[in-house]
Amino acid sequence: MKLDRIDIKILYELQKNGRITNVELAELVNLSPSPCLMRVKKLQSEGYIEGYSAQINVSKLGQTLTVFTEITLKNHRQIDFARFLAAIDKVDQVIECHLVSGGYDYLLKFVTAGIGEYQTIMERLTDMDVGIDKYFSFVVLKSPIVKAHMPLTSLFRM
Repeated sequence: MKLDRIDIKILYELQKNGRITNVELAELVNLSPSPCLMRVKKLQSEGYIEGYSAQINVSKLGQTLTVFTEITLKNHRQIDFARFLAAIDKVDQVIECHLVSGGYDYLLKFVTAGIGEYQTIMERLTDMDVGIDKYFSFVVLKSPIVKAHMPLTSLFRM
């Protein structure tokens, strides 16, 4: 399926507000409700829309700690990457994992109850011998800008 500018606009609006009504969405993308709904269903069936979820204000829930962690693996064979990812995938506190270029292999984002929980997780991972050579931790003090949506309309100008 090739996306056109209306599809991109639908995706852009839905990522900003997944609870928008079809009538409101249709108005924003300049379609009538029926064709708009058909496009949304097609975007879902083609896998462009993977699901809908609530964005939680974590600070309302209590004290949390966000940590970005750079991880370098000891070895760089496919099996080493797979073993590391299998272990990381089981850690609920890892909310993002990126394979990156540069001076280290992965950039992870943790959200934990505090520094003690983060330390326990990292000690467990190093004890499990999942291939970690070294890691560096960056504790987030403040997040003045966090966007939950991607700039689709500027990435895919149509």
